[in-house]
This record gives sequence, structure tokens and C-alpha cells, in this order.
Amino acid sequence: MALAPLGSILAALLALLWLGWRWLRRRGAGWGHRTLCAAGPARADDVRALVVTAHPDDEAMFFAPTILSLGRFRAQLWLLCCSSGNYYNQGEIRKKELIQSCAVLGIPPSNVTVIDHRDLPDDPTVDWDTHLLSTFVLKHIETNNINLLITFDAGGVSGHANHIALYAALRYLHSERKLPEGCRVLTLKSVNLLRKYISILDVPISCLQSQDVLFILTKEESEQAKRAMRCHHSQLLWFRHTYILFSRFMVINSLCLL
Repeated sequence: MALAPLGSILAALLALLWLGWRWLRRRGAGWGHRTLCAAGPARADDVRALVVTAHPDDEAMFFAPTILSLGRFRAQLWLLCCSSGNYYNQGEIRKKELIQSCAVLGIPPSNVTVIDHRDLPDDPTVDWDTHLLSTFVLKHIETNNINLLITFDAGGVSGHANHIALYAALRYLHSERKLPEGCRVLTLKSVNLLRKYISILDVPISCLQSQDVLFILTKEESEQAKRAMRCHHSQLLWFRHTYILFSRFMVINSLCLL
């Protein structure tokens, strides 16, 4: 008999969680808009954002909520991918898949650049050179008048050495005051393994955490993010399908200013 009240309480909590999630996803766009304006230019449509990734598919696997939300706010978007993803000799295929994915996410091919440099291989055992990376990034910033940079944080989300190298390069540019005046840097906040794979259930938790910008996708935008990820046909092994279904990074991005 004691289980009946417990079941009722659990059902009520689940109902509240569901209703809260629905409300948060409707409100998430507004929060993202306000915090983005506080973190960067006064108007969201004045944003000229450069997303700096390590490999083709990073833009969809990790940054889709940021890219789609910025597009919703009419920001101009560029993507700089710092390798062709040639670890399994699929670099040319993966570059084409990247262009297709970016098109789904709203970034035109003319705004997508892939660095294919011998000293920046797709290899988790190779430490990318901070000064070489920062040179490429700074050139891209100056060419396109970028005022907002977005990349991984010190944890690299997955702990991949190439992801972490991007953070080191942007941190170097920021700390050495080499960025143009008014150019801000947002880093994608890593989370623990449990939170990483609870999808939309992480929305309330994310709202209670500290961050400078929080982006939450609508249901329609979440489907758009999944379509972008599915453009990377060469990478769609069974565990990637699981990732698409359960990763919070397909729905939520929490970002912090450097």
C-alpha cells in the first residue's frame, strides 16, 4: 500500500518535469537572445560569428544549438574547421559532408573554410601548435570582421586533444590581447557523462547552472540539427545514432565568456 503514494508523487514529478521542459523550450530562445546581447554586440543581428571546430561533424554534433539559435537571431555565421577529418583517409568525403551539413544549419558554402595543413592532422595523439592555429583564426577574424568567436572549452566536451587545442589557441589570442576590439569569445561548456546523455532532461539542470549564454532548441530546430548530423554519412556508425537520440548537445548549448 505504501507504494501507491510513492507512485503518485513520482507521476506528479514527471508531469511537472514535462510541463517545465515544454515551457523552458518555448522560453529558451528569448533567454538566449537576451544573454547573447549582454555578452556581445548590442543587437543580435549585428553579430558576425565565427564557429571554430576541429573536425567535420563537430558543427552538428556539438554546436548545432548555437548555430541554429544565432541564425534565428539573424546573426551572420562563418565556420572554420581546422582539419579535414582525414584520420581514416576520408578527408575529401568529409569535406563534402561538412558543406551539406552547414547548408542544413544555415551557413552558406562561401562561409565555410576547411584547413588542411600537415601540422594539423585529425589525430587525438597529436598536440596542435597553438601559434599556428591562432594565426589561421586571426586571419579569418580580420578578413570577415568577426566580432564573436565560438569554440570548445578546456575540457573539449569529449576530451579530444584537437578540441582542447582550439580552446588553447583562442585563449592565447584573448589573453595576449590580439583580438580586435569588441571581439568576444564564447566557449562551449563541457558536462559530465550522465548529463551529456540525458537529452532534454538536462534542460532544467542547465537552467540552474552558471553560464553566460544558454541556447535551447525548439522541437523543429532539434529535427533540423539531426538532419545536419545525418549529412555525415561516413560517420554514422551505430553509436552515432545513439548520440543523435540521447546527447544534450543536440538540443542544448551552455556557453561561457573568456
